[in-house]
Amino acid sequence: MTTPANRVPPVDASSDDRALNERRAAILEAVVTQYIGTAEPVGSSHVATAPGVQVSPATVRSEMVALEREGYLAQPHTSAGRIPTDKGYRFFVDHLTEPGVLGPAQLQRVTQFFDQVHGEMETMLERASGLLSDLTSCAAVVVGPSHDSAMIRSVQLVGLAPLHALLVVVLSDGAVEKRTIELDFEASEEALARSAAVLGAHLVGRTLAAKWSLPPSGDHEVDRLVAAARAPFRFMGGALESDQVFVGGPARLAESFDAVETVRSVLGILEQQLVVVTLLRDVLHSGLSVAIGTEHGYEPLASCAVVVAPLSVDGQELGAVGLLGPTRMDYPGALAAAHVVGERLGQQLGSHDGRS
Repeated sequence: MTTPANRVPPVDASSDDRALNERRAAILEAVVTQYIGTAEPVGSSHVATAPGVQVSPATVRSEMVALEREGYLAQPHTSAGRIPTDKGYRFFVDHLTEPGVLGPAQLQRVTQFFDQVHGEMETMLERASGLLSDLTSCAAVVVGPSHDSAMIRSVQLVGLAPLHALLVVVLSDGAVEKRTIELDFEASEEALARSAAVLGAHLVGRTLAAKWSLPPSGDHEVDRLVAAARAPFRFMGGALESDQVFVGGPARLAESFDAVETVRSVLGILEQQLVVVTLLRDVLHSGLSVAIGTEHGYEPLASCAVVVAPLSVDGQELGAVGLLGPTRMDYPGALAAAHVVGERLGQQLGSHDGRS
């Protein structure tokens, strides 16, 4: 896979992760939690009364200075409070948060979605990206499995016009592929049905990419139709090698950043399929479920965090679901949503494939 031009080496998220004492950890947690909720610098007076802190504002100010010196906090303006740095968010994610859970209303929404979603796999994946974005108020990305390993479930030939027919192939993962076939003779509906039966008898249970050679059927009209379907089949197999990428809620990013240039660069990244797929896979392959700021190595996304969960079917990782938002995102909620939606999508895909 080609490395995107704007890719720089990712930062090791585990480096320089020194332990904080209990008081400083509680202060950092209070700052991160409040800043995530308000997007405003956090002052010592607000932190002093936070759970687990309970010390004077003067003591909090002293500890915040120490946290700033150690790189966990930053002071955007001299008179302002502090905000978390990428290092502060990383410590928060790794040490100060419990695994998030979706609320009852969110879980009900997820359950209703998967109970009601039907139709082609691409439609389900696209709608799932919208669901994930709605649950988190972040931009959501779903990278679906390629079809190259899916089995052919059925083949149909439908007449469209005197010299045109429609080839319809249903795959075991729920995908439906359609191609128009140009004919050099007028085929009857009976001949189309017989040809579809011959194709199905030889191809059902095989993949689109598999080589196939059908012996003559003894029916001249059927053999001509089967020959006409060969090229569309070959085209399907070649067209399905790339990943399927669906992005939900990109406009939500505009609400998360004040700088227009930041919004423009982030939206530009989301339009580049190769970059999006590489980004999610890099995060997963590094052993992380969260990449913060420069950790993922994509300079245009330096002000963003990425949350990723694998999309697995029967224990095999076939894709990913991801969330892209500002570094002050709700990490526990984002992780919970990505995990639940990714798990349910995997179960749905497994059901499509007849594995569950």
